[in-house]
Amino acid sequence: MTLTRTQVLDLLDRHGLAPSRAMGQNFVVDPNTIDAMVRAAELAPSDSVVEIGPGLGSLTRALAAEVDHVLAVEADRHLLAPLAEVADAPNIEIVHADATTPEWRAKLGGAEQRWALVANLPYNIAVPLLLDLLDNEPRIGSFTFMVQKEVAERLVAPVGTKAYGIPTLKVAYWCEAKIVRSVPATVFYPRPRVSSAVVRLVRLAEPAVDADPDRLFSLIRTAFGQRRKMLRRSLAAHLSPEHFAQAAIETTARPEQLTLSDWARLSSSSSP
Repeated sequence: MTLTRTQVLDLLDRHGLAPSRAMGQNFVVDPNTIDAMVRAAELAPSDSVVEIGPGLGSLTRALAAEVDHVLAVEADRHLLAPLAEVADAPNIEIVHADATTPEWRAKLGGAEQRWALVANLPYNIAVPLLLDLLDNEPRIGSFTFMVQKEVAERLVAPVGTKAYGIPTLKVAYWCEAKIVRSVPATVFYPRPRVSSAVVRLVRLAEPAVDADPDRLFSLIRTAFGQRRKMLRRSLAAHLSPEHFAQAAIETTARPEQLTLSDWARLSSSSSP
């Protein structure tokens, strides 16, 4: 059973708590939204799930009803008591840790272990945390999470659009990605000033392009750091006109006009 608005308010009151603005706490109080997230994750009973920012445990409890093991990583020590009360099941493991630090990852086990991430990610850390996990945590094979709608659109943005950028390309390098559903502000307590969306990423067996990732994303970061400039200017210190010609890329292009495959060719054209 997931928590309703009345139950969330009662739980907070009994523990003498209020949502922390500093930690960006907005608790989902709509059982239908929780159920939809669990369905979107396409979990099997034998799966292990990591949840970042479980808060009061509504999603945690719903996940535990579906899978063998849930690892809930919560940074706010004040929420540990109500979380333990709600998420009281033998297959739930609660860890008090900052998800942006690496210590909790020891709980993921050996290199052969496979996990699914399902979470209402804390919006203030969502993008850097997600990109770090994509780069450095291959044990997580799928990601189903809620974020601010603008962030969700950046992760799956079409080439040539304003939202297209480094997060888009990093996601495309590692995963197949889609926005599953939009989520109105009314399903949260307290109600945020932004709309949200549920995103689903599935890690590819191999990166989407054959290119050295350090070289590739170094070029991408340099170009998008000056995204209003033509590439011949922003990348002048790194690439010659011959490199652009070899990759069949116009020197007058701007970074948001290049697909991941374009960036891979450009990167490879100048590799030692």
